[in-house]
Amino acid sequence: MARAAASGSTREPGIVARLETAASAGPDELLEADGYLFACPENLGAMSGLMKDFFDRSYYPVLERLQGRPYATLICAGSDGSNAARQVERIVTGWRLKAIALPLIVCTQAQTPEEILKPKAISAIDLARCEELGATIAAGLALGIY
Repeated sequence: MARAAASGSTREPGIVARLETAASAGPDELLEADGYLFACPENLGAMSGLMKDFFDRSYYPVLERLQGRPYATLICAGSDGSNAARQVERIVTGWRLKAIALPLIVCTQAQTPEEILKPKAISAIDLARCEELGATIAAGLALGIY
């Protein structure tokens, strides 16, 4: 999903998308970027632990330094995803980021232990939605509307 969104951003000349894992990203990467697309799975009804760790490590060092920057959210969930999206929204509200779209939640319907543990196949339609979101944030940045 994140790779599809990054691919969508390449439609816009002059916009460079960087894919960073939650484990390797931190305050410096946030300060270097003009906009954000936060992507994570929902685990046990919440954002993934690695994403929470990223926000925990980054929140205070960039507080009051990101105001007004655009963001969007991608969530891969087994059945719902809304709580993970709410958690991200609460955090970025403190940073005063500007949502450019509603959270894009892809539900895999993985409900059994076997389905939950196996790699997920995201449909072409959902990947196209992710790509379009990446293109949207890139176009807004290129046009200076965010």
